[in-house]
Amino acid sequence: MSKINRRKLRMAAAALATGTIAVAGGALAATAQAAPLAHPAATSYNFVTLDNQHDLTFNQLLGISNQGTIAGYFGSGAAGHPNKGYLLFPPYGQGNYVNENFPGSAQTQLTGLNDNGTKVGFFSTMNNASMTNDNFGFWQRNGQYHVADFPTGSPASPPVDQLLGVNDGNVAVGFWTDANGNNHGYEYNINTNRYYTVTDPKAPTASLTAAAINNQGDIAGFYTNPANGNTDGFLKDGGKFIDLAVPGASSTMALGVNDHDEVVGTYTVGSGSSAVMHGFTWTPRGGFQTVDDPHGIGTTTINGVNDAGELVGFYVDSAGNTDGMLAVPQQ
Repeated sequence: MSKINRRKLRMAAAALATGTIAVAGGALAATAQAAPLAHPAATSYNFVTLDNQHDLTFNQLLGISNQGTIAGYFGSGAAGHPNKGYLLFPPYGQGNYVNENFPGSAQTQLTGLNDNGTKVGFFSTMNNASMTNDNFGFWQRNGQYHVADFPTGSPASPPVDQLLGVNDGNVAVGFWTDANGNNHGYEYNINTNRYYTVTDPKAPTASLTAAAINNQGDIAGFYTNPANGNTDGFLKDGGKFIDLAVPGASSTMALGVNDHDEVVGTYTVGSGSSAVMHGFTWTPRGGFQTVDDPHGIGTTTINGVNDAGELVGFYVDSAGNTDGMLAVPQQ
């Protein structure tokens, strides 16, 4: 989720998102400094930092199931500091982290999971100092790993293909990058082994990343808005394509969605060294709400949400470490 340098292992919102979600990319030029205010019915959260002790300097949590199982990874992706995927089971102690890495890979990010035991992500055979690495999508069930790459004749070099989310019907979503550096969203039906493109109906050639899918088949992600060239989030609900742009933000990335069409992600205000990133939730009735971990205000990304409204993501702390974050709604 964020995005990602399309040729680096995702993340940091940087990670999903451009940089996948997953993913954080460079900030776009700012149009205003205003951030959305919490509305009267805003949700309050209890925040918990969750870091795998194998690397306390870099953790990102990318997906959460309705049972509370979390998908994530540790390691920044720098040379000698590879991404390593994991599952975290409740209760969330160090003994409940389980490694999940594509066999023989140099790096793996576990990006999504459903409630039936299917996990998705992407892996790399490289861990270069330049962080220009190949990426290949995969899915896993019952301990068996399978490569899943969109069939294309014009991939980037090295190739970039990432699966970022999966629903209970075993329909996954992700993106691949072409030779010109544009992203192309797609659905992949694991049961039938068939691929389908995901586009903005009004701009079918726009660069687009499909980041999450719920059990109704609604898809969240982000794309290049042809009207202004900005990166906007979207929710594709059947034949309806809803643009999601936080007022005053220079970039908005939708990275997760639950069965209530609650969308989560990150938005950027400002540009260059003054850019700050905030997590958000969006609902059809309530609109946008800013959600920042109190230890990472201005550096928060929300990557996943389950049907209970529990959020996972990450933030950068005062020491410069990237920490995994769980946010539980207060009743």
